[in-house]
Amino acid sequence: MADKRDYYETLGVSRGATEDEIKKAYRKMAKKYHPDANQNDKAAEEKFKEVSEAYDVLSDPQKKAAYDQFGHSAFDQTGGGGYSYSGQGFDMGDIFETFFGGGFGDVFGGRGGGRRNGPMRGADVSTGINITFEESFFGAAKSITLPMTETCETCKGTGAKPGTNAQSCKNCGGTGQERFQQQTMFGTMTSVRTCHVCNGSGKIITDPCPTCGGKGKVRRSKTFEVNIPKGIDNGQTIRLAEKGEPGENGGPNGDLLITVYVQPHKYFRRNGNDIHLDFPITFVQAALGAEISIPTMESVEKHSIKAGTQPDTVITLKGKGFPLLRNSRISGDMKITLKLSVPTKLSEKQKQLLKEFAEEGGEEYDSKKGFFSKFFGN
Repeated sequence: MADKRDYYETLGVSRGATEDEIKKAYRKMAKKYHPDANQNDKAAEEKFKEVSEAYDVLSDPQKKAAYDQFGHSAFDQTGGGGYSYSGQGFDMGDIFETFFGGGFGDVFGGRGGGRRNGPMRGADVSTGINITFEESFFGAAKSITLPMTETCETCKGTGAKPGTNAQSCKNCGGTGQERFQQQTMFGTMTSVRTCHVCNGSGKIITDPCPTCGGKGKVRRSKTFEVNIPKGIDNGQTIRLAEKGEPGENGGPNGDLLITVYVQPHKYFRRNGNDIHLDFPITFVQAALGAEISIPTMESVEKHSIKAGTQPDTVITLKGKGFPLLRNSRISGDMKITLKLSVPTKLSEKQKQLLKEFAEEGGEEYDSKKGFFSKFFGN
């Protein structure tokens, strides 16, 4: 076996490479030479088999230890070496299931070859939608249009031209798996991986559907009606069950996940289910008291403020906040912070009246001594 290429060299890694480095190198090379990406390319097919053989050995701790010590001779006790597709020997499928969660199929889609023919759930689709502050409070009905993958209506998802049928894969006998056997210092071992000819489907389409080109799926724009519930907050997600990508082999569709982005309001702010508002009042209103009109999300509320109200006093209107998302009969509160509004332009008469007001109260509004002088009695 002197002419067989070193497994580390085949994957382009050093002999001290970690499991993760070996797996990453294999992913990269396997995707490059996979038969699906290189149809009718015999050289690529042979290269794919070569890197798969190298990964099979270097990803298995026992095989790797034997290879590091004995080289290729560790797997050539009978003089045969390499891979042969027979059903003899000890089945290593369960061991690969333990190490890789389903065999070599993991590196191409996260599912082992033995399950490719069974029902598989479709992928979830994620998107976002912008709504106003008012829509998050009252709820709304919105429409959203997305490019989606759907089952081809012409072939009903089979991928075959109407009137024809897909043929059973001769390489794997329709199982979607291919077994390979190799001789090792531990004896004859048989492993299982996804069939490289049918990519695990167990079928070969000789006369593809003209609409989908044999894929069984088509891409088109689709409009969804979205119910925005009352009280939804910025960043929360709405789930439309089974509106995502179609499943495989009769499996259910994935979900459509819509993240809601709420535009800020000019005056109102949200904190949990409470609404906050800074409300301006004049000095006269604060000093003498007054009835003010406070805008809420649903109406205008009349509220009386007492004489001598101080700046930044907080008024709470119970139940005027956002409705709870899971129980719209319960709502948060509205908290109004009274902000003293100081006029920037005064008439001469207004200035004179304020001076008289200050003098009447014993206030030296323009005194150079100021507050600290009074405070320390100087």
